[in-house]
Amino acid sequence: MLKQIVKGIQAYLGAFGLISKLGLWKYFVVPMLISLLTAIAIGFSAYGFSDNIGHFISKIWIWDWGKTTFSTIGNILGAILIIALGLILYKHIVMALSAPFMSPVSEKIEAHLTNKELLNHRQTSFGQQLWRGIKINVRNLVMELLLTIPILLIGFIPLIGFISSFLLFLMQAYYAGFGNMDYTLERHFSYNQSIAFVKKNRGTAIGNGIVFMLLLLVPVLGVILVLPLSVTAASKETLKVLQHEG
Repeated sequence: MLKQIVKGIQAYLGAFGLISKLGLWKYFVVPMLISLLTAIAIGFSAYGFSDNIGHFISKIWIWDWGKTTFSTIGNILGAILIIALGLILYKHIVMALSAPFMSPVSEKIEAHLTNKELLNHRQTSFGQQLWRGIKINVRNLVMELLLTIPILLIGFIPLIGFISSFLLFLMQAYYAGFGNMDYTLERHFSYNQSIAFVKKNRGTAIGNGIVFMLLLLVPVLGVILVLPLSVTAASKETLKVLQHEG
């Protein structure tokens, strides 16, 4: 799986040049706007709720001794929870709404890299692509939320609690890469087949998602460029895996 992760990361090399070469920037205008507005909305919401969640967590400790320490831990966990939930919601909202715009991008990249017209692939409409994006991302959102709770609880365990943030990052990277890969997979596989394919190649998804998550750390520019670069990289690497397995 480590080899897949590395390849998923390396796929970002040349992504910017490929977008420019194929004239794909026009397809990213609406998704980039969706990404920016969603990030702003979630950012303001997270700022407003962070103190409340931290205060709620600190009230779990009913004893006087150690209350200050637990309150501090509660505030830290509250901040981590807000960041985790904010990133989860951001990813899936943006990916779902951007699906009809990203699929044509992936299709043009495939036609360029394979040097052939895509005649034998599944033909889907704007509405079908949007519904597929919503379906995949709602499914992934539910899975992430279910996994986030036990991972956060690990943070309370002495000595190993520090791995909680690392596990959250890897989980989010996996589902980010999952969404990016599906823009290509929707032309080749059904909904269930795509899920099985990504599970089999989870390292590729994680590698793509790692850079996706790191790009979000770049103020403003990150949320604008994250989709163009990550979708292009995912399309390139997913096609390589499909050709290898085919």
